[in-house]
Amino acid sequence: MPTTLPALAILALLGVWPTQTSSDWPQWQGPDRTRISTATGLLKEWPATGPAVVWTAKGLGSGFGSMAVAGDLVFVQGTRDRRSVVIALHRADGKEVWSKALGASVSNDQGPGPRSTPTVDEDRVYALTENGDLACLKTDGTAVWQRNILSDFGGSQLRWLVSESPLIDGAHLVVSPGGRNAGMVKLDKMTGETVWAATALSDSAGYSSVVAADVHGVRTYLTLTASAGVGVRASDGKLMFRYSKAANRTANVATPVFSDNTVFFTSGYGTGGGLLDLTVRNGEVAATERYFTLSMKNHHGGVVLVDGYLYGFNDSILTCLDFATGRVMWRHRSVGKGSVSFADGHLYVQSETNLVGLVEATPSGYREKGRFEIPDKGLSSWAHPVVSNGRLYVRNQDTMLVYDIHE
Repeated sequence: MPTTLPALAILALLGVWPTQTSSDWPQWQGPDRTRISTATGLLKEWPATGPAVVWTAKGLGSGFGSMAVAGDLVFVQGTRDRRSVVIALHRADGKEVWSKALGASVSNDQGPGPRSTPTVDEDRVYALTENGDLACLKTDGTAVWQRNILSDFGGSQLRWLVSESPLIDGAHLVVSPGGRNAGMVKLDKMTGETVWAATALSDSAGYSSVVAADVHGVRTYLTLTASAGVGVRASDGKLMFRYSKAANRTANVATPVFSDNTVFFTSGYGTGGGLLDLTVRNGEVAATERYFTLSMKNHHGGVVLVDGYLYGFNDSILTCLDFATGRVMWRHRSVGKGSVSFADGHLYVQSETNLVGLVEATPSGYREKGRFEIPDKGLSSWAHPVVSNGRLYVRNQDTMLVYDIHE
């Protein structure tokens, strides 16, 4: 049974919740959706057996989504009794605080359960299920509003199920239903009401999540659809550019990387990645390809930009590229094909075959500082690792393990 902790109960009665800090990881890919943690004072090398385990949480149900860490809570999505649920755990010890069912759980040939990561915004948490149920809850689990983005906007279920994590941008929420004349939509985050639909964008959804960018002063939403990398104007939903070269027709997964008026899109299945220079004329963003590379065919693990260098798995090979030119700095098999996050000078890499590694983030060469195994759950370990406040969070299906990585 869920355990309600006294401190949280008191805060709930007072209508007050713990303030998020800069070391939190409150959404997909961290505070800025860049895969970068601000945590410092972390271990520069791991013991042979890996860092010490702080706590373990079990019974989360099936799912491939990552975690959101904010205030005193950790939020994750899973399945229970054939329902897709959001679960809140206490950050200190992993004990369950509450769970909330949002709709039916569905499955495919890769396994059942949610693929998305909750998004925490002040005293609210937003979650999108594998079946398109989008919900806003209070951080105490109280329902605020809910709708289904597939049925409401004419989107179709994806082969490997809805996988996007909702973006909160100011007063709004942005998702990609993939419907006709509604490839992307903006909603009022407090009510769920539609603000606009991108009527010129009818692409089916990809498996990517939207990032917000200020391009020479024009607020822009960037994502990979099933067909292209796109830029949509935040003010009115106008489709401003599309770039199909970095998209494949099977599964476009990686979240775009935006930096200094450029954007990098990448996908796997033999495709590759391209860096686009973004310019503005008459309030509209245009994109010009600077380079295209076959040396970053990123399937599902994402890429991270650190000090001018891009790190990510090119298929199964961890690769470092010069972001400005696409030049390959080094390649290494590392832990095997997987995902990557960054904190305090190091890459945290997790393979889909249950290995977690620590690698120095430097363009001068591959320098591994430790690795350890996580329990095999019989499916690919696709949930991306999270670094927050001196701890490493690893989720694999029904289990979450939290490690002490503070020096």
